[in-house]
Amino acid sequence: MKKGIVLSFLMGMLLSAKAQTFITYGKNSISKQEFLRAYNKNKPGTDAREKSIRDYVDLYTNFKLKVKAASELRIDTLQQIKYDVENFRNQIMENYLSDEAGMKMLENEAFERSQKDIHVLHFFYPVVPGANASDSLKAFNGINQIYKSLKSGNSNYAEIVAAVPTAKQNDIGFITVFTLPYEYENIVYNTGVGEISKPYHSKNGWHIFKILEQRPAAGKWKIAQVLFSFPPAADAATKAAIKAKADSVYHLIQDGMPFGEAAKTFSNDKLTYLTDGEMQEFGAGKYSTDFENQIFALKKDGEISKPFETAFGYHIVKRLGFVLIPANKGDEAYQLELKQKILQDSRINIIREKFAKEIVEKTGFKKAASVSFPDLFRYADTLMKNPTEERANTLPVSKKIIATFAHGNVKGSEWLKFVREYKANYEQYKGETNQQLWDKFVTIASVDYYKKNLEYFNSDFKNQMDEFRDGNMLFEIMERKVWNKAIADTAGLIKYYNNHKEKYKWAASADVIVFNCSSQKIAEAAMEKLKAGKDWKSIALESNAAIQADSGRYELSQIAGNSTSITPVENSFSSVTTNADSSSIFVQYLKLYPAGLQRNFADAKGLVINDYQNVLEQNWLQQLKIKYPVKVNEVVLKQIISQE
Repeated sequence: MKKGIVLSFLMGMLLSAKAQTFITYGKNSISKQEFLRAYNKNKPGTDAREKSIRDYVDLYTNFKLKVKAASELRIDTLQQIKYDVENFRNQIMENYLSDEAGMKMLENEAFERSQKDIHVLHFFYPVVPGANASDSLKAFNGINQIYKSLKSGNSNYAEIVAAVPTAKQNDIGFITVFTLPYEYENIVYNTGVGEISKPYHSKNGWHIFKILEQRPAAGKWKIAQVLFSFPPAADAATKAAIKAKADSVYHLIQDGMPFGEAAKTFSNDKLTYLTDGEMQEFGAGKYSTDFENQIFALKKDGEISKPFETAFGYHIVKRLGFVLIPANKGDEAYQLELKQKILQDSRINIIREKFAKEIVEKTGFKKAASVSFPDLFRYADTLMKNPTEERANTLPVSKKIIATFAHGNVKGSEWLKFVREYKANYEQYKGETNQQLWDKFVTIASVDYYKKNLEYFNSDFKNQMDEFRDGNMLFEIMERKVWNKAIADTAGLIKYYNNHKEKYKWAASADVIVFNCSSQKIAEAAMEKLKAGKDWKSIALESNAAIQADSGRYELSQIAGNSTSITPVENSFSSVTTNADSSSIFVQYLKLYPAGLQRNFADAKGLVINDYQNVLEQNWLQQLKIKYPVKVNEVVLKQIISQE
């Protein structure tokens, strides 16, 4: 009994420490953990830790007070707020539906494999899907005969294959990551140079891979080609005529015909002739070895090959560019490229399936004992005799709870709906048994439940959603209570201006015309026209939008390009300043004013609005603090300050 009391006391102490209250406002509280999470995310870069933390206490408390006021007004129920929150939820959800460690593993693996190219010889014994036992055994014996011959050191590959009817052998050439399907890539990259892989059974047959050689990654090429393709079953005379045509076009190019024009006029490559023959960038393994070897032989950009033959016809190729494969993981663009390829490749299914299994465990999916598998499967078969939505909702099992989650349940109608929709999709339905369909349903139902309750399962996701929702609510309440209220209160603005005129005086200023030009050359030409007496509005109007100009009064410190060490004079020009995007700006000074002149209300209105908004905000915060008294736990505050 005493042991149980002590354990309960210790658990209570641990829970209390974990959610240690730091700030209260009314009946609401902010934990130490919540404050530190917000502070560490937004803290200013300063060494004055105590001041920084105390300032942020005020800032964060004021933020929570405003959000509380918004919540009291039920701003979170506004249709636009709900839409924005749901839209944001859908945008970020996928970031939390993957195995980060698994994805990182695939990225590292792809990077390491991309650093080398492997020359592969492939032996294949086809097996028809659904083959009988006799044919399957024949295939098994045949591939093992090839394996034994290779292991014995026999390198007469034609002889090895000839001894096993229906077997095939192919020199794939050099491959790199993503060249082969992932299941074969794994075998190749885990087999040493000169070694032979063990027979591997896929859905279409048996495979053996022999690794002939390995080299550092050759890189990626950008090329253009003119293709003179062979017609089906072309004889020697036809091929000779095509070669003669290729030679003729090659000489035209050598005599000055633009390569792109030659491609448009003569190329049979329907994918590239309209783009001057340019092909997509590629690396090792994309094309046949005889084609790639000709590309590799081109040593500089702009170099053009003589016509060469492949199984597809005669090619004339121009090298447009070449890049090496990055050798370190610091190349962000290359890392992003690998990640995008992984997401589009079958290998991503490995971590998706693993993560889906983890989700099933996290959600606590459990089939209800009150419903048997025979009943679930029987009603699924019954439904498919009349697969309507109404039927799916009226069968005896429809309204029964067939499975439970930690905090939810699944009804039979959901199972029947899944079966109806899955079997109706002929692209995905492959004749799976009811048990196989149930296994799929368990995963899909669990993932769907996990998505709908992601805040419960992932605290980072919950925090991000809370931050976004609170931010939207804050914006809406600030518009109502401060920003729009100040702008609409003309009488209040004028009164505030009259009571604080001394705040609204001009520094040294000038009436100017500001010219924003698309280039330095255009800016210099405009300045010459101005100096010659041409009207600035006409210059801008005649520039076809290459010049944007406007006039106004500005303080000298506000004028772009103005140097505080140089005092401008009336009717002078600033120097032309060129920006990073090659656009240019200069200023014409029309009239100068000394510092200390009073701004009228119109000139000061923007400044007055800003100051008046601050006054309204402070008054509103005082009211909120009366309604929700704020208390800061100084003991906890000192703990936070002392933490490094």
